[in-house]
Formats: sequence, structure tokens, C-alpha cells
Amino acid sequence: MTQTPITSFDKDKIRFLLLEGVHRSALDTLSRAGYDNVEVLKTSLEGDRLLEKIGSVHFLGIRSRTRLGPELFQAAGKLQAVGCFCIGTNQVDLGSALVRGIPVFNAPFSNTRSVAELVIGQAILLLRRIPEKNALLHRGIWQKAAIGSFETRGKKLGIVGYGNIGSQLSVLAESMGMEVFLYDVAMKLPLGNATQLDTLEELMSSCDVISLHVPETPQTKNMISARQLDWMQDSAVLINASRGSVVDIDALAQVLQDNQIAGAAIDVFPQEPRSNAEEFLSPLRQFDNCIITPHVGGSTMEAQKNIGVEVAEKLVKYSDNGSSATAVNFPEVTLPAHPGNHRLLHIHQNVPGVLSEINSIFSQTGINISSQYLQTNEQLGYVVMDIDEQYSDLALNKLSKVRGTIRCRVLF
Repeated sequence: MTQTPITSFDKDKIRFLLLEGVHRSALDTLSRAGYDNVEVLKTSLEGDRLLEKIGSVHFLGIRSRTRLGPELFQAAGKLQAVGCFCIGTNQVDLGSALVRGIPVFNAPFSNTRSVAELVIGQAILLLRRIPEKNALLHRGIWQKAAIGSFETRGKKLGIVGYGNIGSQLSVLAESMGMEVFLYDVAMKLPLGNATQLDTLEELMSSCDVISLHVPETPQTKNMISARQLDWMQDSAVLINASRGSVVDIDALAQVLQDNQIAGAAIDVFPQEPRSNAEEFLSPLRQFDNCIITPHVGGSTMEAQKNIGVEVAEKLVKYSDNGSSATAVNFPEVTLPAHPGNHRLLHIHQNVPGVLSEINSIFSQTGINISSQYLQTNEQLGYVVMDIDEQYSDLALNKLSKVRGTIRCRVLF
């Protein structure tokens, strides 16, 4: 007896491409789900090399270096979804993915602990002036002194952006005896004894450690520049482990040169090398009291393992049953399995009357819908329908002709 396939075509024909050395846990997760047609590359791809690869790929996994623009999505005729094995998705043109019915998934929670721990470590080192003492000792200069060296206990930590990372940092810092303040454009429910302040100026002028945890948006571009740095106390330190565009690096270099602040720790930069072989250029290289790290806030083995599992599982769920939960650019639908039925996925422009037209098709053809799920956002609608097996070809043919259809397929 022939067994009905689980998906619309064999899993070994569904092709995954994972770039930039995605953790082995992603490959293991895909393999356990039955997906073994997976190509893994340690580097990013760009230009013609990426365009050449993308035409035959169903699922693409990237980290932060690979850039996915409109021309890429136009060439990706088979692409079903993109997985960003990192927190951010600013390397992806989400709008171009959306209009082609391609959901984009990421891992917003898996490396929060790693980033928060790095910030705590940097705060301790900066308050103790360890970077300067370390640099001097490497040059043979023994500078044993307590002047300008402070404990973290009792110091004020100012967190700009109280999301997943900022809130976890808040808890860690308070457990060390720090007094925590936060500034966010939205009202937040602070954890522990943290206090939300009304203005960025109030936070930056009153705190000993300023840590930035905001997304990359037009509003956050150079949000910390000469004017904001001038608010800081000369004994305060600045830490940025969020996005490289948030801090005006030239302005920061100037205040460090003028000894207007005690130090800084910067993990992200406006321009970053495309590979480890490329030289890192920055005016911050000259300062002993500035910790500069190569975008490693989330680069721990634990975080990368968790990210690999989290994003790969989201791709598996979308491929297996159409679930789009937590997609950053796509209507979110969480779907149960319905054995014995065929599942159709219909992605369409969000215009009035589409659902009515879809339902009319089933009414006119006498096809029974066992279950139906619909979610929309401003631009796109996503309908999932389970129907009797014998009607799937007929339904697919008619649904493909509905006005506003972006893509329609039988999943299983």
C-alpha cells in the first residue's frame, strides 16, 4: 500500500542553504525533522555568487553579513522562507520578502544572556580602569593605583532601550548592587527596583554607566552624538552592544581624546569588516580606555547553539505545516496538524473581498473545508485551509486564479 507523502513533495527535494557558519545545532535540528538536503558554507555570499545559488533554494539561513535586497528576492523563484540566525533582521529587505510571500524568521531571545553578561563584564572593567592598566602593562609600565577605580556596587546603571536584553541586564546589574534606571520611548514595567526616567538627558547626566540596547531605525541613527555625550559625567562610561549606527564614532573619539568621559566599550560599528581577513579601521583604536570588540556580544557557544535550534525549528514548522508564528514580516498563524486532509496555503495581497472569493470557490465546487485559518497585516493576507485529499488539485487550480494571489501551493 502506497503511503501518502507528509509534504507536497519529498523532503529530500527541499533544499536548504545555510551561510556564515551557522551552528551545527541547526543542521542537527533539520536532520531530525527529515531534511538532509542542506548545503552549509562557512562564509557569506554576495553579488553574482549569491544570485547563482539562490535560484534553486527553498529555505535560506544567514547571519548578519549576508545582505538580501530586492534583486535577490526577485531571483529567488523557489524561496519559501528566510531564517536569520541572529537577533536582528536589518540585513534583509523585509518589504521585498513580504510582497513575494516569503516570511523571515529570527532569534530574538537566544543570545540575550550572552550580551547582558558581556555588558556586565565591560562595566566592571571600565569602572576599575582595567583596559588602561592592561595596555600600560603590555608596554612595560607598572601603574598600581586606586585613583579613579571604583566598585560597581552602589553605582547607577542607565539602560537605554528596555527590551529583551535591557531587561535581563537590569536584573543582573541589580543583583550586583547597582541602582538601575531606564529610558525607553514606550512606557515599560520595570523589573525589580529599576526606575524609568522621562528623558534621555536625565538618564545620561545622572548615571555612572550608560548601556545602549536599541534597534537600528532612522530614529536611533546617531542618537548618541556630541550633544548627548556632553550630558555625561566625566567619571561615567558608555557601552554599546546594540547597533553600530546608534553611536557617532567620531564624536565619541573626540570626547575620549578630551577626557570628557572615563571610557567606553563598543562592540558594534557603522562599518564592519566583511571577513576576518579584512583590517578593522576606527579612530577608537588609539584609546587605551576604550574596549573594542568585533561584534561578539552574542558570540558564545551557548548562544549560537540556542540560535541554531530556535531558527531551524521555525523553518521546520513553516515547511512542515505552514505555521508562521514569530515571523517578523508576515501574518502569524499557529497551526495544528490535521491528518487525512490536504493543506493549502494561499498568500495574497490584503485587499477587500479576497476571503469572500476564496470561500465562494469552495461553495460553488462543493468542497468541504475541514478547517481554515486567516491572518493579515497591512499588506498581506495568509489563509490556510484543510480539505479532503481528492479535491486538492481542483482547489489549487482555482485558488491560483484569485485576484491578488501572490503564491498558492499544496503543503501536504
